[in-house]
Amino acid sequence: MGKAAALCGSRGLVSLLSAVPCLPRRDLPAMSAEPGGRATAAGAGPPAAPGSDTYKGWLFKWTNYLKGYQRRWFVLSNGLLSYYRTQAEMAHTCRGTINLSTAHIDTEDSCNIVLSNGGRTYHLKANSEVERQRWVTALELAKAKAIRMRNNQSDDSGDEEPASQSDKSELHGTLKTLSSKLEDLSTCNDLIAKHGAALQRSLSELENLKLPAESGEKIKAVNERATLFRITSNAMINACRDFLDLAETHSRKWQRALQYEREQRIRLEETIEQLAKQHNSLERACRGAPGLSSSTTGITRSVQSAKGEASDEDEETEYFDAMEDAPAFITVTADPRHHRYDSYNESTCKDLLPKKRRRSRIPDKPNYSLNLWSIMKNCIGKELSKIPMPVNFNEPLSMLQRLTEDLEYHELLDKAAKCESSTEQMCFVAAFSVSSYSTTVHRTAKPFNPLLGETYELDRLEELGFRSLCEQVSHHPPAAAHHVFSTRGWTLWQEITIASKFRGKYLSIMPLGAIHLEFHSSGNHYVWRKVTSTVHNIIVGKLWIDQSGEIEIVNHQSKDKCQLKFTPYSYFSRDVPRKVTGVVSDADGKAHYVMSGTWDEKMECSKIVQSSHGSTSMEGKQKTVYQTLSPKVLWKKYPLPENAENMYFFSELALTLNEPEERVAPTDSRLRPDQRLMESGRWDEANVEKQRLEEKQRAVRRRREAEAVEALEEGKDYEGYIPLWFERKVDTVTGELICVYKGGYWEAKDKQDWSMCPDIF
Repeated sequence: MGKAAALCGSRGLVSLLSAVPCLPRRDLPAMSAEPGGRATAAGAGPPAAPGSDTYKGWLFKWTNYLKGYQRRWFVLSNGLLSYYRTQAEMAHTCRGTINLSTAHIDTEDSCNIVLSNGGRTYHLKANSEVERQRWVTALELAKAKAIRMRNNQSDDSGDEEPASQSDKSELHGTLKTLSSKLEDLSTCNDLIAKHGAALQRSLSELENLKLPAESGEKIKAVNERATLFRITSNAMINACRDFLDLAETHSRKWQRALQYEREQRIRLEETIEQLAKQHNSLERACRGAPGLSSSTTGITRSVQSAKGEASDEDEETEYFDAMEDAPAFITVTADPRHHRYDSYNESTCKDLLPKKRRRSRIPDKPNYSLNLWSIMKNCIGKELSKIPMPVNFNEPLSMLQRLTEDLEYHELLDKAAKCESSTEQMCFVAAFSVSSYSTTVHRTAKPFNPLLGETYELDRLEELGFRSLCEQVSHHPPAAAHHVFSTRGWTLWQEITIASKFRGKYLSIMPLGAIHLEFHSSGNHYVWRKVTSTVHNIIVGKLWIDQSGEIEIVNHQSKDKCQLKFTPYSYFSRDVPRKVTGVVSDADGKAHYVMSGTWDEKMECSKIVQSSHGSTSMEGKQKTVYQTLSPKVLWKKYPLPENAENMYFFSELALTLNEPEERVAPTDSRLRPDQRLMESGRWDEANVEKQRLEEKQRAVRRRREAEAVEALEEGKDYEGYIPLWFERKVDTVTGELICVYKGGYWEAKDKQDWSMCPDIF
């Protein structure tokens, strides 16, 4: 009987194992791609292999024109591609990292790879086409996985802190619960084994009884099933034990990964601190050098440390490539002799001179030194609006005044209002949308964050035919509503929220919200959004600003469209810097005009007479070739005033924006004491006043929060802050909730009745 049971158990075990897939007991050794395409057990396996999370190997990376391509060790892990000079550097120094979730992967030729993400681009080269293809496959898989992980996260800012103690406690608690459940399963398994053995003994006794042959066969079958059941329960317990072992193993890996991330963060902070100290010492050395004026400080700030070997990674963030995922444009190139050094149109300037005499200068900017590290070390990854910044970083204008500065070239809209053709009108609107960036090319200082309820009016009705009003309608997130009415046939309104992130080397500024423009006679209603602005070399080097992205302008009445592309600066590109290109098309998609120019100088339009399909790009997109007439200049930047470099690079309009004016609301930006003190050069007093105003605003916010809690306890509705001159409505065009002007401001100004205005200063 025992022999029969053993045979039955053996047959049952074989049948069970043949039906159940194998369970892995431990991670397989990862493989690494070596030069020449070989794989070793040092890195990651073949990139296309399912479940491969890490890929390592040597690639050649472009550094600069002096040193060309340099051999670097690359590590692809968790959606991030990092590189090091040597494998040994992985323990202490990472030379750079690019996030693949938002990166663009391109292949220039048989061995090259180009990775671009916002303002960062890597030009890489493999030893062979096979090795290049392995890397591309690994990168594409990692990018897809990173996108899925990002979409599953509730907060995609990427700035979360490493796992806290509570997270680790939760993890240990989960493992403890799993162990407890495993013990319960083991107890059940022991009971099954005990009762199964008793059952088999009972069946064996039945077999020894003198029963009919048919009954004996049935008892034997039941005995086999009981044995198989015991084997199955044992296999289940073993599988559960393997699962717990894997969970504990991965738990240790997660803890090591978290610890590594913490150490990397600490090293990054130490590196930034060291760079800031070097920067400060360079500034002091520059100011102390004989024969050097203060104006040369910005030039010498890019000098690198002379200790040790000169780094070939100094230009890392300086190389930008144009994004390739937009439709290709073949545009008429302007004569280079007239690109940047054209003589200024004096007649146009005279036509725009205001009738009222306004100021043409402000006090020169003082030369104050800064301890950058004490301010910047706690700012990485935070919203700019939530960082307490001294006025040393500011310019003496508020964000409301900067928003009003978009009207510098309002005459483009005056001309557009006279156009009979909607596509021609679109060209002027497109030029106006680009012109608002021309004031930013040298304006690296930060405007004052408006206080909640702060307003700014620009009344140029008699001089230029328009009135503008801005109000800060929200504090967190900061949002400003803007309304402009022109007697020359147009109305513009917008609500803009500024989202910004400080990333150590650069600052990204993302304006959120739609801009609306409506022409009174035709009813044409245009809508567009702003592109991203990036301030580079925040810690070390000379500050410079770039604009990148795309603007789609839509006429919601005629359905005409204009696609504008702002090409990011690239060291490798032969195009003119700050290039903007675009095409104006009608509702049927037929192209009528080609737009070309730069966002800091001028914009031209060329009428299309014929279009044809050209060659196909590497991405499979077919290019379009346009035959056009001679270009027509629509917009050209005004020259800056004399001594502009010592007046924050303000334009003629910007110099007048903070000019004291009578009869304005008591909440007007011109009346901000900290801003006025800063403009006068009294920065220490301005900093004290700025702190007072911010604390006053925080006290009001705390009181409002207490009122909200009290209303909630009493079961009442609490509306929160209500804008004074604007009201929230659902926009019929975009479907978004937007603040629009509800009227009353100019009437209150005529009566000089400001009793409804809050005390914010």
